[in-house]
Amino acid sequence: MRRYHGAILAVIALVAAACGGGGQQGPGQDTGAPPVEPTGELTLALSTEPNSIYWPNTAERNASNVAAQMFEGPTWIDNDGRVQPLLAESWEVSEDGMVYTFTLREGVTFHDGDAMDAEDWVASWKAGSEESNAYAYQYQRVESVEAVDDMTVRMELPKPSALFPLELATWAIIPSGYYEEVGVKGLEREPVGTGPFRFVSWDRGDRIVLEAFDDYWQEGFPKVKRVVFRPIPESSTRLAAVQTGEVDIAQRFSAEEAATLEQATDVEVLTYPVDRVYYIAFNNMTTGKGTPLEDVRVRQALNYAVDKEAIIDSILDGAAIPATGLISGSSVGQDPSIQPYPYDPERARELLAEAGHPDGFEVGMACPTGAYTNFEEVCQAVAGYLEDVGVTLEGGEIQFMESGQYWDLEAKKQLPPLFGDSWSSTLPESLERLRGAMLADRADFSAWEDPWVIDMIGRIGRTMDQEERIQLYQELHRHMYEDPPFIYLYEPFAFEGVNVRVHDYAPRGAEDYFLKGVWVDA
Repeated sequence: MRRYHGAILAVIALVAAACGGGGQQGPGQDTGAPPVEPTGELTLALSTEPNSIYWPNTAERNASNVAAQMFEGPTWIDNDGRVQPLLAESWEVSEDGMVYTFTLREGVTFHDGDAMDAEDWVASWKAGSEESNAYAYQYQRVESVEAVDDMTVRMELPKPSALFPLELATWAIIPSGYYEEVGVKGLEREPVGTGPFRFVSWDRGDRIVLEAFDDYWQEGFPKVKRVVFRPIPESSTRLAAVQTGEVDIAQRFSAEEAATLEQATDVEVLTYPVDRVYYIAFNNMTTGKGTPLEDVRVRQALNYAVDKEAIIDSILDGAAIPATGLISGSSVGQDPSIQPYPYDPERARELLAEAGHPDGFEVGMACPTGAYTNFEEVCQAVAGYLEDVGVTLEGGEIQFMESGQYWDLEAKKQLPPLFGDSWSSTLPESLERLRGAMLADRADFSAWEDPWVIDMIGRIGRTMDQEERIQLYQELHRHMYEDPPFIYLYEPFAFEGVNVRVHDYAPRGAEDYFLKGVWVDA
């Protein structure tokens, strides 16, 4: 059995080498120069069927990775976590930090042939703000968007936002005429953006096909002619597919599966720490109201009840570190003095007894299938540890369900009082993760309402100085450790299989990737 706890620095160094600047090459780096014109086909496996490929409504990383090849935002976050201009050529900020004036990039064309102008940015804000979108709240943080002239946009915020330019990197700029014609439902069926690849088809359960956009504004990109995404929920099937060359890139393998891949002749294994926290959420907003979970001693007890180290060793082959909170170790602001909840079933039983439940209690629990590596087994292990301290499941078992249905119920806040999930963010700070998971009814995937936390998240978002933000993050980290809204589980390492014919593929710590610079051997 391989343990990775002592190898974190080595892994980080490996990732830094693999995911450096745009000139860094990935697997197959010694086999020639990239093509001048787009050529070849790149096939990627997805571990789930996307719920949507319209960026504002993508509920999970598989879905957003497809969308990110078709859509672009005003800004871009580079491999060092710095914000860079993209569809915005430049911007100015008012002294109070509440008004941003953007100069648009000239010569940008949408997939439907329309040239980008300021009215498209207004339409993008309106479309993204529609309540049907999982991430409508990201757009609703902007109070108004105004077309000053054809190539100038003015955005007004209700209050200063420290990370606003970073957040704009995940906006989807769409053509106003197309939106007026088909609405968000049309964008869901046939997405149209400015990205390097345009939508061709989606045969649900089989494949999503994109093609190089010939009129893409950035000269020399993309480098591959056709991209095919194959939803393959079973990891064993993904493993076979990348081994046989049926797919070129496959993610979310276990350490054991990665060891198998290392024996394949034409496949290289990428390993890197993931900016993702896995947890079992407590619900005090809907189904968990009136249950023992509302007592902080019960929530602390359930954290003590679960042996995270054993789960990491036995199920994840050591390829993770125990989580101490929702602020990950890869993000700004984690308090390094906080240690993971130790495995202490006796302390768990004491706390349950103090809370008036010496014999435990019964509660419902749900988890998604096919979404995350080994997560079904993790959920089963958690359920076993809870039963050991007297907390049993309604119906005697976990409610497992397909991930698309699961996230739909999560967004509607209809999952049981305990449910498993994970959260990552493509931003270099944890603010977006905190907002998405903790802003009560203002965020689709929240389940726990804590006014103090909501206020602190707001303060972090308004604090422009990063050092001051770090202090606030750490204060929030300590609060969410002492008054936990989750059973904190682990932060994993990722394992991917990549065919040696693939070049310049560099996934990031949030398991996100951009394919416009990727190329394949003919």
